[in-house]
Amino acid sequence: MTNDLIRLSQAQLNLLETCPPQFQRLYLEQLGSPLSPQQQEKQTWGSQFHLLMQQKELGLSIESLIAQDEQLQHSITALMNAAPEIWQSESGSWREAEHCRTLSFQGYLLTVVYDLLMGDRAKAKIVDWKTYFFPENRAKLAKNWQTRLYLYVLAETTDYLPEQISMTYWFVKLPTQPQSLTFVYNSVQHEKNRQDLTRLLTQLDRWLDNYSNTGTSFPHLSNCQESCPYYQSLLESGAFLDSDRKAIEKDWIAFIDEIEEISI
Repeated sequence: MTNDLIRLSQAQLNLLETCPPQFQRLYLEQLGSPLSPQQQEKQTWGSQFHLLMQQKELGLSIESLIAQDEQLQHSITALMNAAPEIWQSESGSWREAEHCRTLSFQGYLLTVVYDLLMGDRAKAKIVDWKTYFFPENRAKLAKNWQTRLYLYVLAETTDYLPEQISMTYWFVKLPTQPQSLTFVYNSVQHEKNRQDLTRLLTQLDRWLDNYSNTGTSFPHLSNCQESCPYYQSLLESGAFLDSDRKAIEKDWIAFIDEIEEISI
């Protein structure tokens, strides 16, 4: 099976590393279930927030738009007050919202979209807006493929050294005040990311070939019973029954919702 044109985002890498069978279901067989009204509302609000931040970066007025949504107005105003440095451009610097980059890697096209990318001669900074609550576990976010892939691709597609690159998440969900987490990159992390991408995509090559040539399903991981919500849901249901598929799918979508990118 050729994979020359397969695009992979951070969300797909996260899912592939957590549960290969769900990667098969969602991306190869497209068997995802509809979002619940609550999930749809959350996704819509997140999309609106990202779009307004993009419009503001382009110099467009957003006052009339945020006036129609009190929660959006409060979140954006609070973010502007908490991080005034984000909106200030220094001489010789550059910045771009919704900046897309791609990197060819082992026959796959790794794709990232930066909510805001800022830089000058000495450094580059990735900024990402998050519309869920501040995470309790910093280490978990550091291992997330969004953090790893975003930093890796920027280092590979620019002249910046890994040590010159950082990534900051801003968490803007009310009722809390905006909070941030910053990850500073380095060459050791960069090499680790390269090795892990190589390992993961080599596995994907093998699984895709088996799936295409023999119909073999993607395998569960050895630690699924401890770490995979999808596998645990199946066990709790008593069997891999078709009647349970929608409920299991909704549980999984809720689990990965925080790592999915908002489409603008």
